[in-house]
Amino acid sequence: MSDSLGEAIRTRLRALLSTARFSQFAGVGIVGATVDIIGLALLVDVFELWYLGAKTISWELSIVVIFAINEHWTFATYGDMTPRALVRRFLRSNAVRFAGFLVTLTVYGVLVDRFGVWYLAANVVGIVVGFFVNYTCESLYTWKVHHD
Repeated sequence: MSDSLGEAIRTRLRALLSTARFSQFAGVGIVGATVDIIGLALLVDVFELWYLGAKTISWELSIVVIFAINEHWTFATYGDMTPRALVRRFLRSNAVRFAGFLVTLTVYGVLVDRFGVWYLAANVVGIVVGFFVNYTCESLYTWKVHHD
């Protein structure tokens, strides 16, 4: 492995292993998960939406909340603050989190459809699994924490 590639990998790993940033991201994730779970429960139990459609809506609602908090707290020192840069980061965040959403939705759907797990419990398991995909992608791609 060339020295520059090795250094690039080490830089990214150091950025990902920031305890303070990971803790902030996890805290924000708990807020987002709460929004997702409450939204999902309301959409399924009150509005009687199909559980996978309801999950998609509750996910996007939680993404908006998570993005806003991460933008102003977790990653506040990263990136330009212009409206154009903010919109670009929001769209990039949605694209990046879509990978985590696919992981979450797959786990969620399999647990509900194949194993009969209660939809809210399956949602929590899916959120936890998708969290690690989201943290890695958001850190390295959306806010590019490995750049000075």
